[in-house]
Amino acid sequence: MTGIEALMYYVLWMAVVLLLYVGHRVPLMLLGKKPGDYWTRGKVTDDIGVVVRAQHAHANMVENVALFAAVVLAAAALGRNGVVDGLACWVLYARVGQTVVHLIGTSTILVLLRATLFVVQLGIIAYMAFQLTQPVVAA
Repeated sequence: MTGIEALMYYVLWMAVVLLLYVGHRVPLMLLGKKPGDYWTRGKVTDDIGVVVRAQHAHANMVENVALFAAVVLAAAALGRNGVVDGLACWVLYARVGQTVVHLIGTSTILVLLRATLFVVQLGIIAYMAFQLTQPVVAA
């Protein structure tokens, strides 16, 4: 999987998770069961746990997609796709794993697993970024 493909799958995964909570909430609003501002940030809701966790998981993805995209797109712009092509899929796999764990629950062990998967993503992104800052050695 290329870095660009991994980034596109990441974006598609973000859309799936977004639809998990929007798909629950929009019908409630359209049917008049909840006002449009019911889910305003900071308000407590009576949504089922998985819907709230889906929203939080999506927010987590939004927080670091820019880092991932910057590295993948920088590699493409520099003509150094090889730096990211072998590793970008692991960022995606760790992100999907983190999201699934997030959706399952919030026990201490799950939160620790989620944090570990997050650190794996950041570590790989940082490693790829560092590799892109190194001069190209001619063969």
